[in-house]
Amino acid sequence: MFKDLDPILHTPLRLAVVSLLISVKEAEFTFIREKTNATAGNLSVQMNKLKDAGYIEVVKQFRDNYPQTICKITPEGIKAFEIYVQNLQSYLNAGN
Repeated sequence: MFKDLDPILHTPLRLAVVSLLISVKEAEFTFIREKTNATAGNLSVQMNKLKDAGYIEVVKQFRDNYPQTICKITPEGIKAFEIYVQNLQSYLNAGN
């Protein structure tokens, strides 16, 4: 009846990052930090976990001599998010 929830996505900050990237496809680190209200250090750690899981891609580059970090959702990340939402539905519909 209850399906397992992905432990990578089942933390508030990582879920927020993936949810943001699902809607915008890619975003700068600073945009994600502002939207999630996370500290740079905590966000960096959580994004590395998402990257290691293959859910996001992180591209570091320079723009106008300033470092820029772009985060992109991967096809694996989209699929994992869809499965997570479906599995969460099994909890919401438990009494039906």
